[in-house]
Amino acid sequence: MKWEKQYRERTTNPMQTLNINILEKINSPQDVKKLSVSEMENLATEIRNTIINKVNLIGGHLGPDLGIVEATIAMHYVFNSPQDKFIFDVSHQCYPHKMLTGRKQGFIDPIGHPEISGYSNPAESEHDHFVIGHTSTSVTLATGVAKARDIKGEKYNVIALIGDGSLSGGEAFEGFNNAATLNSNFIIIVNDNEMSIAENQGGLYKNLSLLRETNGTAENNVFTAMGFDYYYLEDGNNVEKMIEVLKEIKDIDHPTVLHIHTLKGKGYKPAEEDKETYHWQLPGFLDKKDTGTPIETYDSITTDYIVKKKNEGEPIIAITAATPGAIGFSKEFRKELGEHYTDVGIAEQHAVGYASGIAQNGGKAILGVLSSFIQRSYDQLSQDLALNNSPATILVYWGGISNADMTHLQTFDIPLISNIPNIVYLAPTNKEEYLAMLDWSVKQNEHPVAIRVPASSVISTGIEDKTDYSILNKYKIEEQGQKVAILGLGNFLTLAKEVKRELAEKTNINATIINPRFITGIDTEMLDNLKQDHDLVITLEDGVLDGGFGEKIARYYGNSTMKVLNYGGKKEFTDRTPLSELYRRYRLTKEQIAEDVIKTLSL
Repeated sequence: MKWEKQYRERTTNPMQTLNINILEKINSPQDVKKLSVSEMENLATEIRNTIINKVNLIGGHLGPDLGIVEATIAMHYVFNSPQDKFIFDVSHQCYPHKMLTGRKQGFIDPIGHPEISGYSNPAESEHDHFVIGHTSTSVTLATGVAKARDIKGEKYNVIALIGDGSLSGGEAFEGFNNAATLNSNFIIIVNDNEMSIAENQGGLYKNLSLLRETNGTAENNVFTAMGFDYYYLEDGNNVEKMIEVLKEIKDIDHPTVLHIHTLKGKGYKPAEEDKETYHWQLPGFLDKKDTGTPIETYDSITTDYIVKKKNEGEPIIAITAATPGAIGFSKEFRKELGEHYTDVGIAEQHAVGYASGIAQNGGKAILGVLSSFIQRSYDQLSQDLALNNSPATILVYWGGISNADMTHLQTFDIPLISNIPNIVYLAPTNKEEYLAMLDWSVKQNEHPVAIRVPASSVISTGIEDKTDYSILNKYKIEEQGQKVAILGLGNFLTLAKEVKRELAEKTNINATIINPRFITGIDTEMLDNLKQDHDLVITLEDGVLDGGFGEKIARYYGNSTMKVLNYGGKKEFTDRTPLSELYRRYRLTKEQIAEDVIKTLSL
């Protein structure tokens, strides 16, 4: 395969480029228990080199995994996985665990072993207990595991590992609150690397800082205040000291917190010095060179717009939930905004409610969030935002049918957001539309507005979009035709035009191309007019079909003679499936769609 050749060119033989004398002998946690402390220290170095190799080949989380190596080795040395249960938060820190539980080949040679994902996954190993990819969940899940253990009268350790900023998520607090009531073994390891994805944000981290400064002795202690026994280890990257403290708390019969201080990115100097950038990396980062030529993206268009509005004196507040780098909210941008910027930590629920509060009091809130994470805030979208009709702006990034891991799919935002009353969800197809929608959203005070930021390189018409978006649900005819009308929503307007050309070549049909722009409503006047000289309407949406845009169109035409074909994704969890394969599966190629049209119209 082309991509496999491309990655393999980065290393002629992964086994030869890595010095893995000790790791090569580790096939299960039982092998870890046979090692001396010095051998475990050497093993830590080998694991780090292997992680760097893996991320350079196929991408993935770098800094979090490099920082948790010694702690993971110590955990497997002291405890007896899988009898003792390790529940990881986010999975940002599970690479060393996977390498010690029979899956090292997936890191030594990730191209040859693609079945090993970057996230916790029970389908891979009995040492994993949940599919985990979102944050602040480990304590909650582990509390449930411990409760079921107790009810069944079983005896083993349950260990939740949380860190990398996950404490700022609301579910983490809820989990701690419930876990503290257990009258049995329950261990929470708080990996304090002084970072989230970007810098830690929030009052909680002031207490963690105080605990670090006092070597865990400060009277003001959030964990003891909740009822936990508390242990602190300053050098969480010291495998011998980790073993000592884990032995002390092993089999303890009540809830315990072990707070360890570690270095995010340890062992790779660039990741130690620039922890935010090296939290996660694309393939080839070791050879990455700065071209010096910035490329315009929808991220840069957004940040330029926000800075402009701030400088014009608008009460604008840009908001993220711990993922600023993913949406282009760079350190420079954040510094320039100053008090006009808030990172709420890994707390999408709070972010939406916070934006609603700002909007209700006359501020101009712009929340940037990835499609995969907006689902974490459904209740706040419905109750805190939409029910109160707060005119905040939510920018949804990366929305579309996705080749990502099953925990980070971006396909579900359309049915999630578009079926909540009062919210206006927009799908721009080019730069000019995006800027016009963004400007309208910020200026208006009538609706909460979500905008699905195009998931593509920038398309520019060079013509200012003067559409009045306050006139809701008015579609735009891009190209007038007849017989077949193709509604290409957002990212898929380009596909609609490709299908039109394919139909023209195969059938001489001159299809009408429509840019809906509004995801949350239908243009009944335009849909009725299509009945006059069209026999078939096609909808194309870059997301799951169930509950989506196309179903609204099909429902409207339900009692008429108009035929409707809906195209989009299937309601399923896919796992790193290539986009080309998904498009074929969903019949989203121009050839397949043209074939369906010919069959439907009996041409």
